[in-house]
Amino acid sequence: MNDPAATANPSVPDPLAPRLPTDKDLVLRVMPMPADANANGDIFGGWIMAQVDLAGAVLPARIAKGRIATVAVNQFVFKQPVSVGDLLSFYATVTRVGTTSITVHVEVYAERNPQDLVVVKVTEANLTYVAIDAHGQPRPIPKG
Repeated sequence: MNDPAATANPSVPDPLAPRLPTDKDLVLRVMPMPADANANGDIFGGWIMAQVDLAGAVLPARIAKGRIATVAVNQFVFKQPVSVGDLLSFYATVTRVGTTSITVHVEVYAERNPQDLVVVKVTEANLTYVAIDAHGQPRPIPKG
């Protein structure tokens, strides 16, 4: 049910309205299509994992100032199924910068039902990337 005060003054945001995070970096936004769905009509977990890997690499690539590779998927949790037509937003936060590696936390939110918007966290993961040179060997991450 809508709050009458929020309806009376549309410039006042409804504190209970679903919303996307504002304290993390938006690194990818994508909408899964029917070809990305399994026989049950849900989006393949592997497709979501690939998108998380792409999204997770954005900040480490900037920090490493060059080539990086995924070295570990430390944690991956599917919280809710994803459906065709969900608008997925991927947010990343760097949690650790080592000598050659960078660990990132990625959260994935789905925006559903645009007429009566619902925002839910569907996935979160921790991944580690390593900076590599032209020969695929680990290299130091530049300072600053």
